[in-house]
Amino acid sequence: MQTNQPELVRRQAGRPPALTTVWRHIKRDRQLLILFIPCIVFYILFRYGPLYGLIIAFKDYNVYDGILKSEWVGLEHFRRFIDSPDFWLLFKNTFLLGIFTLAWAFPFPILFALLLNEVRSVRFKKIVQTFSYLPAFLSVVIVSSMIIDFLSPTHGVINELLKAMGFEGIYFLVAPEWFRTIYVSSEIWQHMGYEAIIYLAAIASIDPTLYEAAKVDGAKRFQMMRYITLPSIMPTILILFIIKSGSVFRIGYEKVLLLYNPMTYDVADVFSTYVYRKGLLETNYSFAAAVGLFEAIIALIMLLLTNVLSRRAGGRGLW
Repeated sequence: MQTNQPELVRRQAGRPPALTTVWRHIKRDRQLLILFIPCIVFYILFRYGPLYGLIIAFKDYNVYDGILKSEWVGLEHFRRFIDSPDFWLLFKNTFLLGIFTLAWAFPFPILFALLLNEVRSVRFKKIVQTFSYLPAFLSVVIVSSMIIDFLSPTHGVINELLKAMGFEGIYFLVAPEWFRTIYVSSEIWQHMGYEAIIYLAAIASIDPTLYEAAKVDGAKRFQMMRYITLPSIMPTILILFIIKSGSVFRIGYEKVLLLYNPMTYDVADVFSTYVYRKGLLETNYSFAAAVGLFEAIIALIMLLLTNVLSRRAGGRGLW
């Protein structure tokens, strides 16, 4: 009886069930897996490969000695950073800038997607959506240059409007009290339309019969938005909120570096700009690596904490 089995069945007979299932899935999805190879190679080379360099955060790195031969100093760089007078200023600036960005920039794409979904003119909807996500394709340099031009005290559009209304011009970029507002506003403008695409896709997957039943019961459009659309996309909102919360302390240095100046250091200097100055300008690679690793650990803690709170509050999380 055993000898009459097909060759493939005989070969799989000695394999564990789990291995057989994995091999069957690989064979079935081989074309998709081949397309996924460039992504895997990218992450290996540019995400996981550089993790080897984190060793220098625990060493007194010397370029001539190399990573392995440099002197091991343990947690000395972390202690020096925490004891430095810059630590609490950087912590406060990074936290406030990240929290303000999360509090203001996160709800806007949701609101924009909900409002855009209520537009009945397909042509107008496509035009608005196209213009809304175009800023996401602009580089940080271009966006920062536009902000500097718009807020210029001599020929900027904003100051020209203020002067036309009888107000005095404001030197926005040298006023510390305006920096966080400028940064958060630019984040909203740049990413609102692009991130709304995710919520529009989630809205499109809602069963249309729910809306039809609500219309029969006499529900208005606002009521359908509140009781059908918003609860249906809540899982997507929670997942994206968890991901965004993990980046509260991961403020990119590019835009801050292009917009801040010595007048706004007290409110604009964050971990990433500090790492840039210490690592690239002062060539203190070990100390900069320690600061960067500390920032990553804090971001990981925020991600784990938000995931736990999300699971307790709504029963959903990333894992």
